[in-house]
Amino acid sequence: MKILHYLSVYVVLMTLAAGNVTAEEIRVVVASNFTDALREIAGRFEMKTQHKVSVISGSTGKHYAQISNGAPFDVFFAADVKRPELLEQQGLALPGSRFTYAVGKIVLWSPDQDYIDTSANVLKQGKFNHLSIANPKLAPYGRAAQQVLKKLGLWNKLQGRMVRGENIGQAFQFVKSGNARLGFVAFSQIKKPDNAIEGSFWQVPESLYDPIDQQAVLIKDNKAARAFLDFVRQDEALQIIRNFGYGVP
Repeated sequence: MKILHYLSVYVVLMTLAAGNVTAEEIRVVVASNFTDALREIAGRFEMKTQHKVSVISGSTGKHYAQISNGAPFDVFFAADVKRPELLEQQGLALPGSRFTYAVGKIVLWSPDQDYIDTSANVLKQGKFNHLSIANPKLAPYGRAAQQVLKKLGLWNKLQGRMVRGENIGQAFQFVKSGNARLGFVAFSQIKKPDNAIEGSFWQVPESLYDPIDQQAVLIKDNKAARAFLDFVRQDEALQIIRNFGYGVP
């Protein structure tokens, strides 16, 4: 009996050791707007697989430049289609690994209750000092905000009042901190699972801006990274994505 007991313990220890050997750490870069959702997805993935996911957040344009210059990332979750497609064309991403993981939505938001109505008349009235947007040259959500303002005929008129964040995360912080009274942010930044939305907002009609298809692509081929991308496309992850205010393809 003692021999069987020791043998059982040995088998368990060897199994755990093997699990530790096969567990890997993957470096995932993600657009600022999707950071919270990705961290929740990554946490679920880690519990199921014992792999470790290191999440690095920032602007899509900045991440693209880093990858182009050889940064050692495994997976790229962009806020657009353009950059993952370019990386694929340049031979810096694995062909056939690119897919749309979420469809973004843009809103005009203020922490002040009843400040923004359902028609966003506040933009036309101009009773504010600063309007926050992400840099249209770097951030897809900034480009969407620019498209909205141009279609409303307000882009040139409001130039002197705009403060530009490097990415949508910084644009959101400008509003949250009070440096700007309102701003164009990602719907996912104000919609948190099981929490009421603070302040007031206008959900911009999708006819006013190009679709914000957000794509992911595999930069470095390894089993853990492929497993993570597979997990993102499963029902459990898709529900998390919906809960954070995104559409899913």
